[in-house]
Amino acid sequence: MNRSNMERMTFIVTLTLAAVLLCSVAGAQSAQIQGVINGRSGATMTVQTQDSGNVVVVLNNYTSVEDVAGIFHARKKQMGLTVLEPGLQVQVQGNYNAQNQLVANTIKFNGKDLQTASDIQAGVTPVEQQEQLQKEQAAKQEAQIQKEQAAMAQQQKEMAAAQAKIAANKAAIAAVNKRFGELADYNIWDEVTVLFGNDQVAVDPQYNAKLLALCQKAKTVTGYVIQVKGYASAVGSAALNQKLSQERAANVTDFLEQKGGIPLTNILAPGAMGTSKQVAPDTTAEGQAENRRVVVRVLQNKGIAGT
Repeated sequence: MNRSNMERMTFIVTLTLAAVLLCSVAGAQSAQIQGVINGRSGATMTVQTQDSGNVVVVLNNYTSVEDVAGIFHARKKQMGLTVLEPGLQVQVQGNYNAQNQLVANTIKFNGKDLQTASDIQAGVTPVEQQEQLQKEQAAKQEAQIQKEQAAMAQQQKEMAAAQAKIAANKAAIAAVNKRFGELADYNIWDEVTVLFGNDQVAVDPQYNAKLLALCQKAKTVTGYVIQVKGYASAVGSAALNQKLSQERAANVTDFLEQKGGIPLTNILAPGAMGTSKQVAPDTTAEGQAENRRVVVRVLQNKGIAGT
């Protein structure tokens, strides 16, 4: 084969490889969806969209999670996968795989939406503030009725509509709190409670063995996720106790990842519960010690378990 033929053959092979590469790139089905996270299971999550219904999103170590803010999303902050909790409004960009699952390249959300989702997760939705506002509105409506007897019928109609809206809001809040508070959609496979000293946030080594055993058991459960919730006693200010509960939950989460080998894709965002859900009276030292805790649970979605 002379030099001219060899150059021609090299050119043909190069064109063929380029065509294959272009076909491969074109075959990747890129997509972008927007919706609310309504479930986490293992390294996947489900996003409820307005147009496509529930979409299964696959998470991996290359998934970029961004907190975007400002006009045109000019300010961005890289976040961890653990912030992707149920109730969070997200925008997902990625490619569909052969199982029609969206493999996420980039996930964006707004920090205000994250705070709302975290409040729901921690069971601290400001119901009392809403009820107070509703009472004030009802009082204004009643005063207007007394001043304008001629418009009583119309005002009564408006009051009935407002009461219906209040009832609907209460029902929605109750449903969300039940879903996250009672874990109705999940089976609990294992649970460990870690206690802390007064003003202490470091994990006592005496709990290492229990936490490692929990991690080993979790890895035998199909589609498991681990929930970590931190608590504090009612001694001290509310702000300090909230901070202590957050740091305790974060330190236990670090142990699960670094020592227990649990991927962040399988850990829900650590919940800072503050002084909520006390398990013992804070009037005694013993009771305070029981309330300074972190509760770790291995969960499996009942849809996977078939129950």
